[in-house]
Amino acid sequence: MAGSSAPAQATSGPATTKAGGISSPKPRPGHTAGPQPSSGAVVFPPVGTTVMVVQKSSIGYVLAEANGQVVYTYSKDTKGGTPTCTGSCATTWPAVTGTPKAGPADSFPGTFAVVKGADGVEQITYNGMPLYRFAGAKPLTVAGNGLDGEWHVIKLSASDISS
Repeated sequence: MAGSSAPAQATSGPATTKAGGISSPKPRPGHTAGPQPSSGAVVFPPVGTTVMVVQKSSIGYVLAEANGQVVYTYSKDTKGGTPTCTGSCATTWPAVTGTPKAGPADSFPGTFAVVKGADGVEQITYNGMPLYRFAGAKPLTVAGNGLDGEWHVIKLSASDISS
């Protein structure tokens, strides 16, 4: 048929016979799964989960998202209160959202929760303080720390990383 092609059919290499007469396809380079874990399965967090971790930055260990984005608190927020960085502020300092989950190798001295912001979005909190990220910041950078005297990283320590 002109202008179309038939779908490629998967083919296996020649069969090989193993002890006991069981036949299996001969592996082809680049088409094998490789070694698999012998016990336990890899479990990914549910969609919408934000994994929080301890990351080493230029100023020491800090709280960050699993992708390396360092998170901040805003001094105009109050513990347990509604987030106050909204509108144009939230353009530069977007809320950290999702369902918080501590990274598997980290143990935090504080607690994570969520608080509903003025726009109805559930924002992650740490010890009751809403969390934000600095828009455009590269992973593991702390360029927003101390900005305008109002934005602060959450300092942690190496002991918060489980061994």
